[in-house]
Amino acid sequence: MLPKNKASARLKEFDRQVENLLQKGYPQAAGISTTEFFERIKPLRARLGNVAAGELDIEKGRLPFVIVVKSNFVPVETAMQLVEWAGKKGFTNLYPVKPEDFQPIADVKIPDGIAYLLVDIDRGKKNLDIAPADALKRIQRANRSPLTIDEGIAVITHYPEFLKKNNCFSLLGSRRGDLRVPALWLSENKPKLGWCWNGNSHPWLGSASCAKRVGITDQIRLEAA
Repeated sequence: MLPKNKASARLKEFDRQVENLLQKGYPQAAGISTTEFFERIKPLRARLGNVAAGELDIEKGRLPFVIVVKSNFVPVETAMQLVEWAGKKGFTNLYPVKPEDFQPIADVKIPDGIAYLLVDIDRGKKNLDIAPADALKRIQRANRSPLTIDEGIAVITHYPEFLKKNNCFSLLGSRRGDLRVPALWLSENKPKLGWCWNGNSHPWLGSASCAKRVGITDQIRLEAA
């Protein structure tokens, strides 16, 4: 269990993120009432004491957790338009492919439900200028998991300043069976969801990862075991 002061801080941060989603209009985007949206997310709050880990340091590129709302409830392009970075809204340009063409890779297990917690997030500073194909191996050797498109958008929805000009990040957890790798970066000072090639490296582009994902039913099963 977390110490009391840290547990209290995590609860406050969870509530801040829920309010952020409400203010951005996530219930309307999901086609449900605000009350239903809140009731479906609220059970995650009880999981924080046992599962939240990691530090909060935007400059180093570390976050304890974020709430991820899945794209089958709020579509990727809609969610990107709700992102704001320095007053400018995000956008998607994956041409000639579409967001729904990308799916979680085999090693990435997404919890059930409308939303889940992404825990102990690393922006990927150590993977700057390393091709995605090689970065994925490093992430997996560290017993961590690459982020998906949904998760990358969630991160910059709650922490837009996490997206840095000198450290944007690839989302190696979402692929479509070819050499395209989705990534988030700044284009004309706007947050952009695009793609890069699996074998190409860029000095400003890392590969983000997390320690684990926690859903409502996942933690219930864990506590009952």
